[in-house]
Amino acid sequence: MSRQQESAPDISAPDRAAPDSAAPDSAAPDISAPDSAAPDSAAAPGRKGDPWKTAFFGVMAVAIVAGVAWALLGSSLLVVRSVQAAGTPLVPRSRILGAAGIQLGTPLIRIDTAEVARRVEQIAQIQSARVTRDWPDKVTIVVRDRTPALAVAVAGRYALVDKFGVVVRWTASRPPRMPLLLDPLAGPAAQLRGNAAVRAAVIVLQDVPASLRRRIKAVRAPAADAVELDLRGRITVLWGGTDRPAAKAAELAALMRSHASDYDVSDPGTVATSG
Repeated sequence: MSRQQESAPDISAPDRAAPDSAAPDSAAPDISAPDSAAPDSAAAPGRKGDPWKTAFFGVMAVAIVAGVAWALLGSSLLVVRSVQAAGTPLVPRSRILGAAGIQLGTPLIRIDTAEVARRVEQIAQIQSARVTRDWPDKVTIVVRDRTPALAVAVAGRYALVDKFGVVVRWTASRPPRMPLLLDPLAGPAAQLRGNAAVRAAVIVLQDVPASLRRRIKAVRAPAADAVELDLRGRITVLWGGTDRPAAKAAELAALMRSHASDYDVSDPGTVATSG
């Protein structure tokens, strides 16, 4: 009887294989996978854009441009309401405004500042003009007067000219300490404008030492490189051109210790005196 018990089959064996029966469950397909592709399929129509939105922004851009153009050119919002210009000792404000020719109510954007400056600079006494638009409604004009540097005797009067040879004004007498331009070019004083010799004479007067400048009564300038100074005490200095002013001034200061009447410092390397 004991042998039959030993050979009896082990009916618990199938229970050990039970866990393997769960394997098919682990290989079951993941039904959530298609959900992960949903955003891609939904995004596809968005890439084409919204035509209504595009049209809206296009219309808005055109409206903004049209509004700006209307404000600058067609409306009364950005027009000239005032013109600021300060008069000078030589030119009154009314004359500057008249030459500028700016009409109130003109759209500020239409003001040609360069053209206005050119018109103002046609006034003989004005050397330069600067015109600016000051938004929203003002134009500003700033001018620079010409500075008389030489007096030219003409028919009992004196034409006061600047370094460019432009007649700034006329006087009955020569201003104190303003050098007289002797032997100017033949013809009216107005023809001195743009003359290189006149400009050279003014530059020389600016470059000489102040102690010497106070002694100058007159200046001759037959050419730009042949400027000659007449000093008080009947002293004549041939200065020459506008080059090397410091060297010429130093040579002249040394030579004048000899108390001569004529000095030539046109070439500082070969100075000469006489008289």
